[in-house]
Amino acid sequence: MSAAHRWGLAAAAAALAWGATAGALARGAAPAAPKPRARELGIPIGGTPGALDAITDVAGVEVGHVTLVRGSGRLVRGTGPVRTGVTVIHPRGRADPEPVFGAWFALNGNGEMTGTTWLEESGRLEGPVAITNTHSVGVVRDAILQWQVGRPGSQPWGLPVVAETWDGALNDIDGFHVTPAHVARALDSAHGGPVPEGNVGGGTGMICHQFKGGIGTASRVLPAAQGGYTVGVLVQCNYGARRDLRVAGAPVGEEIPDLLPCAASTAFAPPAWLGARPCGAAPAGGAGEGEEEQAAAAAGRDLGSIIVVVATDAPLIPTQLKRIATRVALGIGRTGGYGGNSSGDIFVAFSTAARGVAADTGAATVRMLSNERITPLFRATVQATEAAIVNALLAAETMEGADGMRVSALPHDRLLAALRKYNRLPAP
Repeated sequence: MSAAHRWGLAAAAAALAWGATAGALARGAAPAAPKPRARELGIPIGGTPGALDAITDVAGVEVGHVTLVRGSGRLVRGTGPVRTGVTVIHPRGRADPEPVFGAWFALNGNGEMTGTTWLEESGRLEGPVAITNTHSVGVVRDAILQWQVGRPGSQPWGLPVVAETWDGALNDIDGFHVTPAHVARALDSAHGGPVPEGNVGGGTGMICHQFKGGIGTASRVLPAAQGGYTVGVLVQCNYGARRDLRVAGAPVGEEIPDLLPCAASTAFAPPAWLGARPCGAAPAGGAGEGEEEQAAAAAGRDLGSIIVVVATDAPLIPTQLKRIATRVALGIGRTGGYGGNSSGDIFVAFSTAARGVAADTGAATVRMLSNERITPLFRATVQATEAAIVNALLAAETMEGADGMRVSALPHDRLLAALRKYNRLPAP
């Protein structure tokens, strides 16, 4: 059985285990089987992926999702449609609460990541990282604390790291549909192995470069001569203008300028700020020129946000992990992100290498990589970030949500055609 086939079977089983219904699958919550990823398609991003090409290639890391999809049609606050969820990452696995060295960085701060004051001060990440929608940060943070209380080895207080991106174009975000029970389920169901991507977990209702976005992951493994270390990345991508999208250096957004977000029913008014119009509507002319200009302007904005989690087994101390976290911005830049004014681009990085650094044993012995040997890890971080964003776009399915808003999936055939046009892939 091939690695890709094993990945497909495991991801499909995980999606079922996390409670996806047949109706939810039909509406694009999580595909029954994964679509080809960047490495299966041969997209030349660079570097050597790990066995899973996922953040879980870093030993011990576990990921859990809860995906919430229900309802359709007109938005009724508190009822739906619901297109949201929560994703959690346990640095050492849910059974091992020992802190890890960590650091964070904000490329642009129009967003939220809780717990960063103590992370900056102490250099330690204590507990899981969670990602959800903007208006559910509080409930997710509190639910993590409730989950941690009384667990063996957990400290008696906590400042959880919880981040967000805004899914209000597709989701009833003001309905507060994420509950403590959903968070507990994501925490308890987290595991290693393949990580479902696209319309899952916190990424369920997200939009990336005006295609359907969501969760993506990737990894890079250094050669033995450079330490053989692994860097794994998980993204929740909800940012970017279509015209800026680049994949492996090719201007894919310019090659696919259509398939913008649209309203599936004429009964609803599509949000002009998304560049949306009724689905299938012809370009405006004459009296409609103002609308056309408005849509074009919206298509050029760097909308939304992206949260990125970087894991590594390299022996890095917090100051070095801060340097790793800043390099995430270069991976986003390679895909066409600019950290626009309205974008919350916030990143956290951690290392699982050090043990015992949080224990009150007096002087701790810490092993660290020489700064002179850290550059390959920077490169791996950039490559894995770009690959994770591309994987999120490749995995996501077309989704209809609140008020009939429809966001299209990135079409694989047109992506591959664009890559061939710019000599990034050989002719078929």
